[in-house]
Amino acid sequence: MKTTLIPAAALVLCVASATAWAAPGTVLRNEKLYSQPSASARVAANVPKGARVEILAKQGGWLRVKAGNSTGWIRLLSVRAGAGGLGGAGVGDVVGAATRRSDPSRVVAVAGLRGLNDEDLKRAQFNADELARMEALGVTAAQARSFARQSGVVAVKVAELPKPQPEQSSSPWGNN
Repeated sequence: MKTTLIPAAALVLCVASATAWAAPGTVLRNEKLYSQPSASARVAANVPKGARVEILAKQGGWLRVKAGNSTGWIRLLSVRAGAGGLGGAGVGDVVGAATRRSDPSRVVAVAGLRGLNDEDLKRAQFNADELARMEALGVTAAQARSFARQSGVVAVKVAELPKPQPEQSSSPWGNN
């Protein structure tokens, strides 16, 4: 009996993984479909607002999608995942992304929740020019105070949090 369960379980896993590779989505605005996940890549097609797409993959801030007869890359924030179309408010997607475990068949476009993946970190390289540009944007403490005064920002004293106390054991045996 166990030998018949193994092929059946393998079949179920194959079917489940095949459906996870493509998820439905709806394009939120008129958008270009690029040949590569880059705005400087060749434009493969134009996709109108409301078009249904199949989400095939995600890379950084880009989704690989199939739209009609064309396949290409579209900006992550231009697609709403799911078969619901444009009618939903999208709040459930934001709350779901912040509170539920990840579902590989569901892509949620929420700025701030995306980050660097392992591959991005492996490809990262030091860029002295970018560091210099960033440091050039720095301001002095006096400039920051002046800006805050002009903007109406005022300092507020906030009481310190109490110091953490060691956890007390409720067991008569202590920490043994």
